[in-house]
Amino acid sequence: MIRLYENKHQEKNEVARHQHDTHQLLYVLDGEGECELDIRSQNLLPDSIMLISPHTDHGIQAHSKMTVLVLEFDIRHLAEDVVSYLVEPVFAVSRVLNLSLFESSELRQLLRKMLFEQSQNHPIHTMGLKLLLAQVLYQLAIMQQEDTTQDTNTRRAKWLKHHLETRYFEIASMEEVAAKAGVSSRYMNQIFKEMYDTTPYQFLTEVRLLKVKKMLRESDREIVSICFEVGFEAVSTFYRVFKKYVGVTPNVYRRTTDDFRN
Repeated sequence: MIRLYENKHQEKNEVARHQHDTHQLLYVLDGEGECELDIRSQNLLPDSIMLISPHTDHGIQAHSKMTVLVLEFDIRHLAEDVVSYLVEPVFAVSRVLNLSLFESSELRQLLRKMLFEQSQNHPIHTMGLKLLLAQVLYQLAIMQQEDTTQDTNTRRAKWLKHHLETRYFEIASMEEVAAKAGVSSRYMNQIFKEMYDTTPYQFLTEVRLLKVKKMLRESDREIVSICFEVGFEAVSTFYRVFKKYVGVTPNVYRRTTDDFRN
């Protein structure tokens, strides 16, 4: 059983202390409040996450109108490796996590996808729901492994690198990426270059060109199709960038690699 639902709390609304047999993740979409986990009291803000292990006493008090997305699941419906490597470490201690903008963007996107899968009445969407839950848990597990001594800029740069490596095909502008990270594009360039000795745009270009070269070597697909698939919006720009970084045009590169194979 995996279930997502929304709870809306009015100002000063209080949920009395109680327990569940299931695991719960409560994501604060907006508003502020306070929660009690066992004997601890912690503040809740937008993009706060409550991780609640089974049989944990917990309660909530809203200080303002507050919307909370509840993700509830029973581990009996999950694969053993998901439980061992993801659920158990993430929920080892019931606690509240306060996410930054760049940390929350990935989780919000995954939760939106889960809401869609839940709305579809077909076994394949049930499988999709389980896969997305594993991705949510994976993101939380990675965050948990982060060195707590790392400063915010280091975590921003690492998030940005991962984002560029995995979402290269849909990035339209660096300004859009900077907005997701919660910083200006100028500041984003600065912290990324300090850590990786290159700019985000140069790194993105290199990631895209690596994908392009692989497809040119290993497939007969049209060059124009490859260009758009990896995220270039104009063919002329793609040809110019490829020639600048690789030294030859895509057509010549493909012929050269074909000749080498033959």
